[in-house]
Formats: sequence, structure tokens, C-alpha cells
Amino acid sequence: MTHRSPVSDATAPSASSGEQPPPDVVAFIRYCHRRRGASWPELYDEMCGVAARREFNGWDHAELAARGLTFSLFEMPRLAGWTRAVLAGMAEQRETDGHRGSATPRLTPQAAVG
Repeated sequence: MTHRSPVSDATAPSASSGEQPPPDVVAFIRYCHRRRGASWPELYDEMCGVAARREFNGWDHAELAARGLTFSLFEMPRLAGWTRAVLAGMAEQRETDGHRGSATPRLTPQAAVG
């Protein structure tokens, strides 16, 4: 016999609810993505490892949970949605930056003086 959760799918967190992640969670997702360059679901593994090793601001799983990010299966749809939204925002920012040109001067090799 299969055991079903007493919580219906209608009450489960929805990734499509349009809920935006807190700023600390956005920073954590960006940090993890920059480290590994992976997308969901591989990024989930990186997030778990970073939290376990306290590599982001010294925060562990409990401190991230206090900021709204948990790694439970029940909360996974919300975390996946937040991650997709953050990564999409990063891609849009790169695209915008690419069209504007970089504000950082590029160093070019100069001919030897002699």
C-alpha cells in the first residue's frame, strides 16, 4: 500500500507562484552557480555541499532555513523555481551588459619599447 502525504498538491509550494526569493537567498544561489557553473538539478548538489561546509557567509543549513531556503523534498519545487528565476536574471544581466559594452577597460598588449 502506498502512503500519501496528508498535504494535498494544492497546498504544496508552487514554483510558479511568482514568489521572489529573499536577497540573501539570491546571493547564495549566485554564489553556488559561480562556483560550479551548473544549472538545476546539479546546482542543488552544489548548494547542499556549500551549506554543509559553511562556505557562504559561514551559514549552514539551519541559517539558510532561517532565511527561507530549505533543502527538503517538500520545498524543492519552490527552491527549483527560485533557482531558475535567479539564473534567468543572471543571463538577462549578461545579455544587457553585452549590448552596452563593458565598462571595464580592456588591457591590450603594447609593442616593446626599445
